[in-house]
Amino acid sequence: MKLSADILEASRLQFITHFTEKYSYTDSAMMALEGGCRWIQLRMKDADEEEIEKTALQLLPECRKRGAVFIIDDHVELVQRTGADGVHLGKNDMPADEARKILGEDFIIGGTANTFEDICRLAGQGVDYIGCGPFRFTTTKKNLAPVLGLDGYRRLTALMREKGIDLPIVAIGGIGFDDIPRILQTGVSGIALSGSVLRAEDPVAEMKRILAGTGR
Repeated sequence: MKLSADILEASRLQFITHFTEKYSYTDSAMMALEGGCRWIQLRMKDADEEEIEKTALQLLPECRKRGAVFIIDDHVELVQRTGADGVHLGKNDMPADEARKILGEDFIIGGTANTFEDICRLAGQGVDYIGCGPFRFTTTKKNLAPVLGLDGYRRLTALMREKGIDLPIVAIGGIGFDDIPRILQTGVSGIALSGSVLRAEDPVAEMKRILAGTGR
């Protein structure tokens, strides 16, 4: 689908749900929403489908109330069942073009990239945006791909321009508040966060601070 201006704006700051000793997946999403984030990706890698669906059905009305985009990680069938806005597909998940056949043009489909080859593959499969990382080492993800850093993003965005690939590319992986200005100068469209928000003393206030830092 062609992302509207509102959806593109929301995609500039994405929150990926996580849990800690202190907060549940639902808590994490609610704090991000309260802090003004308008793009929530429900990622519950170790949970079963029933638990993910239950959490999605709790969070979807909260996202609707606030005009936030709601994306489910990996589970294409849950997107259909719950009425979420779209799906984010990791490198070992269903190929994006297969997901498009199932979901059609009215849903957002994102994909994960670490290399330029990944970006070309995803662009060819018709994704709407790319989550690209990791920026640095992060404990919220297992089987981490090679770290990109600022130079990696500069190189990838330059190659995208060279090849005429015009897709939103969102930096992810171990990003903190102080990293944001430099990352946004590399040519990426936005950033995705998780742990750095939840580790803050006041996650809602931290999300507000990050929003201000991204110029939103």
